[in-house]
Amino acid sequence: MPVDPALIGTRTAEFTTQAERGRLRFFARATGQNDPVYSDVEAAKAAGHRDLPVPPTFFFCLEMDNPARSAWITDLGIDIRTILHGGQKFEYHSPAYAGDTLTYWTEVEDVYSKKGGALEFIVRATHVSCGETPIATLTSTIVVRDPKAGQ
Repeated sequence: MPVDPALIGTRTAEFTTQAERGRLRFFARATGQNDPVYSDVEAAKAAGHRDLPVPPTFFFCLEMDNPARSAWITDLGIDIRTILHGGQKFEYHSPAYAGDTLTYWTEVEDVYSKKGGALEFIVRATHVSCGETPIATLTSTIVVRDPKAGQ
């Protein structure tokens, strides 16, 4: 089933989540962030931060807090077994810190196909803000494989 280009410009509902210190420390440790600003509040403050900063790429983890994170793809009738993560890009606008409540919403930026329609691509931009302040934009590409291709 081809992905309809009319999907471009559609948005998901907003959801909010909080950047919690324990999760930030765990992520920093798990990803080898050895700088104490990611685990020690006093070190973070000494470096000019108001609390532990959100480590790079952790915004993607917080996006997984969305209770409806896969609804958009199933609403399109796409079998989740036919999708692949095709890429991820992060653009940072302002820092975020432990204790911040972050708002997320996603917009479809592009839809295109390759290999005669055997592969469909959906490019989505997820916008993260804290109040009125833009924090980050996470751009991801989802690849939808036609299960009948190559049969």
